[in-house]
Amino acid sequence: MALIVQKYGGTSVGSVERIQAVAQRVYKTVKAGNSLVVVVSAMGKTTDGLVKLANEISPNPNRREMDMLLSTGEQVTIALLSMALQELGQPAISMTGAQVGIVTEAEHSRARILHIETTRLTRYINEGKVVVVAGFQGTSSTEEMEITTLGRGGSDTSAVAIAAALRANFCEIYTDVPGILTTDPRLVAEAQLIDAITCDEMLELASLGAKVLHPRAVEIARNYGVPLVVRSSWTDAPGTWVTSAKPQGRSLINLEIARPVDAVEFDTDQAKVALLRVPDKPGVAARLFGEISRQKVDVDLIIQSIHEGNSNDIAFTVTTPILKRAEAVTTAIAPALRNQSNPKLDEAEVMIEHNIAKVSIAGAGMIGRPGVAAKMFATLAEAGVNIQMISTSEVKVSCVVDAAECDRAVAALRTAFEIEAGEAKRDEGDEEAGGDEEAGGDEGAGGDEGVGRDKLILLSPSSPSSPTPPVRGVALDLNQARLAIRQLPDRPGMAAKLFGLLAQHNISVDMIIQSQRCRVIDGVPRRDIAFTVSRIDGENAKKMLTQVAAELGWGEVVLDSAIAKVSIVGAGMQGQPGVAAKMFEALAQQQINIQMIATSEIKISCVVPQEQGVKALQAIHAAFELAGSEKFVVPA
Repeated sequence: MALIVQKYGGTSVGSVERIQAVAQRVYKTVKAGNSLVVVVSAMGKTTDGLVKLANEISPNPNRREMDMLLSTGEQVTIALLSMALQELGQPAISMTGAQVGIVTEAEHSRARILHIETTRLTRYINEGKVVVVAGFQGTSSTEEMEITTLGRGGSDTSAVAIAAALRANFCEIYTDVPGILTTDPRLVAEAQLIDAITCDEMLELASLGAKVLHPRAVEIARNYGVPLVVRSSWTDAPGTWVTSAKPQGRSLINLEIARPVDAVEFDTDQAKVALLRVPDKPGVAARLFGEISRQKVDVDLIIQSIHEGNSNDIAFTVTTPILKRAEAVTTAIAPALRNQSNPKLDEAEVMIEHNIAKVSIAGAGMIGRPGVAAKMFATLAEAGVNIQMISTSEVKVSCVVDAAECDRAVAALRTAFEIEAGEAKRDEGDEEAGGDEEAGGDEGAGGDEGVGRDKLILLSPSSPSSPTPPVRGVALDLNQARLAIRQLPDRPGMAAKLFGLLAQHNISVDMIIQSQRCRVIDGVPRRDIAFTVSRIDGENAKKMLTQVAAELGWGEVVLDSAIAKVSIVGAGMQGQPGVAAKMFEALAQQQINIQMIATSEIKISCVVPQEQGVKALQAIHAAFELAGSEKFVVPA
């Protein structure tokens, strides 16, 4: 017998008929011999309707009262579903977040879960009842016991947190698509269903805009080793398993606010190759990395900065043993990349730096916390460590520094993030990466036939011996803006000040690119730095940074909101140097110019013109042959 947590979202419980269908599915799961907790969202567009009512009363409604209002939506669903189960002869009881014992921070509209008191929940389960829980809500730990809501994707978060607290066998998330797809089926009808995906890959996809799972839910699953399966509430298809490595022992106290960083990693076996002043036109990155892949050169980090005039810079890191081969390839191709249309421009120049190291902080708790990266940069600045390159992902921030400063950097980061000495480890070598979003879906989830612990093995993802495709998904984010600061002084502390200011204003940063071209102005070495933020934060960020630019010695602050970010994600990229080249070539064939490049271990992201974003997504999805024969249609 298995203990299963199922989650159903708004579309899945959007009518009396849908609620009765969910009840039948739940009943079938229990009759198969399983214990069940069901987490539900508000019916259909109920939450939208409540928000509209509030806005008719007040243009800026009080957040506490909004939590009081919005929490009522789920209470309707839990009562109706419990009634439907009781009509089938299945004992069931509905419970609000407060009754279940979901204790949160006292933060209205965006609370994080502190812990879950499972005593009452466990008693009802042991009595053979299906416990139907209101997702998206909890109660504060203060004496006032304020009703709180968890923010967007809160029902996903509730379900996975309950599964972690109960140590359930697995958690089923039911939605309106058959599982996790290789991309958004609204943009590519032939998007293919993925049988299994890792939590790290799913974190990247979810953060890139995939709506099937919220990043906070995936973060909890990763931290506590909760097996997840995403399935359609409309069919009995097996869906997609989201897997994670066996977690280290972690307390269930402060469940969502545990330390954001789990480990400090470092790699001193690195060298940097930079190609300066290459033409800013389609095909340059494709030619460079195409030749690099043909020579079997494995590349780690890749960055391409914003253009300066008609040229820009591309830099990448490799392991020291293959540096000579990487240098030879780059030097050989540099003359072919000179700007033929303007021969007066300086020829592309190859710059090699030997004595570098990569230091990283890693942890799923970084998600949605803009202060974590800022704290890393400030820590390095206080230790007198200058940052040469920056690479970011949802679960890791990496900085390239001088090798002589590596030990000092690691020690400082360990102290700042309270990491024991044994948790600072040598990076075993990661490579290019990529990932994107997938099918849009409701918040919904649903239950399926019960699966006992023995059957769980049969339904688990393919064995490790199965070949892992290098790219699992392709994503497109049309909601980003790019900010560039020209002529930032190149000295320790600048990145800390910049990103510290953004963190103070609760502005999260995605891609961060530091130019490799250094200019000495008035005796001060300076570089450009560019980064992407959510488009809604773009104007405020520009205004705030412009106000302090003169005081801090920065140059012009430039905002571009007409960009798109297209990404590929896949843990199988490691050790396959042709992945980046294939992505760049797909864009070059469509005459799409790459404005920025940034990579992490499992993701490669390119900034392209906004009007070419959809075409870029479709070209890359086709290049990696991710299309399937079946066409998926997202329900209206």
